[in-house]
Amino acid sequence: MLYQLSYAGANGSLIATLTAYDPSEWTDLFVAAAGASAALAGLVFVAVSINIERILRYQGLPERALETVLLLLSVLVVSILGLIPGQSRVALGAELLGEAVLISAAVAVLVPMSLPTPFRRSWLVGRAILAGLGTVPLLVGGATLIAGAGGGLYWTAAGILGATLAGVANAWVLLVEILR
Repeated sequence: MLYQLSYAGANGSLIATLTAYDPSEWTDLFVAAAGASAALAGLVFVAVSINIERILRYQGLPERALETVLLLLSVLVVSILGLIPGQSRVALGAELLGEAVLISAAVAVLVPMSLPTPFRRSWLVGRAILAGLGTVPLLVGGATLIAGAGGGLYWTAAGILGATLAGVANAWVLLVEILR
């Protein structure tokens, strides 16, 4: 079953139909996400280099910096994969799922390592939720794209947004909160 989101103009005419399983309809999103994530990843590198001595002094902050870069890198990789012309829905789904599995595994290892010792359980839960916003939807997006049902690239779009928000939240800690 194909899910479609249709936009209608003021007079009721159909302006555009976006299909959750047709990568060619998503190129504008992928282009924008690639540019934004590359710029944000570059800013994180600058923030880390400016505060490298402070970051290295605090247990868990180097791991949080790596997690941040990986989340933003995942958006860039997803976007580049989505821009490869002529590939099938299943091929793109497999690529997205493979990328999401690798990033999710790395982030799952880094999240507990990025917490100070001792830590509150609420900190772990909060960090896991933040990381999950940028990983779980990408996993679901790849799987549903392969299956051809369940939301497809709408999940991928949610993952792009979640990874970007999580990356920016972590970048704020690395750039501003570390100075407090």
